[in-house]
Amino acid sequence: MDLSYTADEEAFRAEIRAFLEAELPSELAEKVRLGRDLTKADMEGWHAMLNARGWLAPNWPKSFGGAEWNAVQRHIFDEESAAANAPRVVPFGLSMLGPVLQKFGNSAQQEHWLPRILDGTDWWCQGYSEPGAGSDLASLKTRAVRDGDHYIVNGQKTWTTLGQHANMIFCLVRTDPDAKQQEGISFLLIDMDTPGVEVRPIILLDGSHEVNEVWFTDVRVPVENLVGEENKGWTYAKYLLTHERTGLGGVGFSQAGLAAVKRIARAEMHNGKPLIENPHFAARVAQVEIEMRAMATTNLRAISKAAAGEAPGLEASMLKVKGSVIRQEINDLARRAVGPYAMPFASEALEGANDLVPDPQDAGPVAAQYFNNRKLSIFGGSNEIQRGIIAKVAMGGGR
Repeated sequence: MDLSYTADEEAFRAEIRAFLEAELPSELAEKVRLGRDLTKADMEGWHAMLNARGWLAPNWPKSFGGAEWNAVQRHIFDEESAAANAPRVVPFGLSMLGPVLQKFGNSAQQEHWLPRILDGTDWWCQGYSEPGAGSDLASLKTRAVRDGDHYIVNGQKTWTTLGQHANMIFCLVRTDPDAKQQEGISFLLIDMDTPGVEVRPIILLDGSHEVNEVWFTDVRVPVENLVGEENKGWTYAKYLLTHERTGLGGVGFSQAGLAAVKRIARAEMHNGKPLIENPHFAARVAQVEIEMRAMATTNLRAISKAAAGEAPGLEASMLKVKGSVIRQEINDLARRAVGPYAMPFASEALEGANDLVPDPQDAGPVAAQYFNNRKLSIFGGSNEIQRGIIAKVAMGGGR
């Protein structure tokens, strides 16, 4: 992305690049490049390396152990990390719960939970969506009933990403069934080792285990694990979602994906010429590049708001929609560029020896990424819902 950078910003980029070259394990970068599943140890290892360097939480204030980077620094880090095929840091504790606790949690919660997010003691997952309560999240039915010093939680969450690795889950629960939908919801922190919590895997089309169902049966949760006020959880949920949607823009990963498309298109031939010279294909690539430039500018605005302690507003919905559309278009371009090599292959073969990966080498993960990223239109608030939010705010109706 051809943005103008100051000398200090270019020096910062050089520092990031040197760190990645020195510390990012080559075998881990290769797994990311080839689209192979990362293990829990892979993700925890990269988390620990960034934490040791002080770069794990770029959006957190220094007072809470964060790097407190400005918008441009965060953009540069994301750009360089994606280009180096670094793993994406698991966002649930760092980018979602962390900002909520910093703004709405009490001092005891901040002192206890925030350091544990940074040092990896706790792996968090997100308990928002339910069957029948996805885009219409306010219709959730998981109940929490006050019983002395505890809440008793019953219900079900679904599409819980990486919940099989987590020991903690932050949940939206209904604490007042008689209130209007948004007014009867609370925000609870639940230990997944508590009796009555059950994690059931959801196996995806490619055979991978990424998401789960989480069931709660008479789960006792201490009252001190309530964030903020009872029945005010919708306010905290919206704050968290704006941070999540900003991250879903994935500018750096889109840039890396488009670079891969160009690399494939320069190698693949069409009518005796490199595919990149085909005017129709080249026009689609150019259009994506133009849209990424605009998205990068919007992303900087959103990050600037977050750095100032504000929840990103309309920009978060814009980034979520545009980011998902761009990444899906890049996936489609990659699928078309490799042609028949994009046909699905057995995941067991792709995890085996390198000579089992079909030529061109980039083709292995193309089909899996194409199908997996269809979800981008839905999670984090469906694109249809986000377009409605954008229209409402643009017409002066507020969020």
